[in-house]
Amino acid sequence: MKQQREGQRVPEVTFRTRRDNEWVDVSSNDIFSGRTVAVFSLPGAFTPTCSSAHVPRFNELAGVLHASGVDEIICISVNDAFVMDEWAKAQHADNITFIPDGNGEFTAAMGMLVDKRELGFGMRSWRYSMLVKDGIVEKMFVEPQVPGDPYEVSDADTMLDYINPRAQRPLDVVMFSKPGCPYCASARAMLTKEDIQFEEIPVGENVTLRGVRAASGSDSVPQVFINGELVGDSEALAAWLGARNIRASAA
Repeated sequence: MKQQREGQRVPEVTFRTRRDNEWVDVSSNDIFSGRTVAVFSLPGAFTPTCSSAHVPRFNELAGVLHASGVDEIICISVNDAFVMDEWAKAQHADNITFIPDGNGEFTAAMGMLVDKRELGFGMRSWRYSMLVKDGIVEKMFVEPQVPGDPYEVSDADTMLDYINPRAQRPLDVVMFSKPGCPYCASARAMLTKEDIQFEEIPVGENVTLRGVRAASGSDSVPQVFINGELVGDSEALAAWLGARNIRASAA
């Protein structure tokens, strides 16, 4: 079992970071002193689970985490500053601060340095997350020590459940649409008015009406899905939003 440091102070190290093409030294004290920081650490930049799940979900939940008292969200990896900066750009994760632990000093002092030489990685971080208040580790979520790269407890949702179990998460919304469709424009305007972020999948070269029909049972657009459930066309979306606002008013 990897080391738990709840109730202990985070290691005091200096991180070598890059800012505006210049080296900038950032200390543990700079990051953690007098602040509440959510940290997650992972095996490496550009690796599959880290890029497809760990970073994106923390980025998605950043607004809720900030509203629940978190001052900053930090991603730490045993990679150099250049790699971490390029990964941050590729991830479009503007709500996360990427900190390079190039020499693994912080990770080793946390008791989380692991040997990944069989993958050609050298020494890397075990996957974990923690909530740090004024430099003291209040809570740690350490992945179980099993073969592979487990991703069960260090995720953003587990962190949010600990900090604020009643927090309202942002909706997961996807809309199939076609260019020039007035009903799609109406659905788009309704979601925007309600300040609901959504992903739009245009029907065309990569997605056909057959795909829309397979997903929704209809070949008309728009087709809106919310949290994995089919809502339907623009009229159905208007009804769904109306019911949601009634529930919110009654709460």
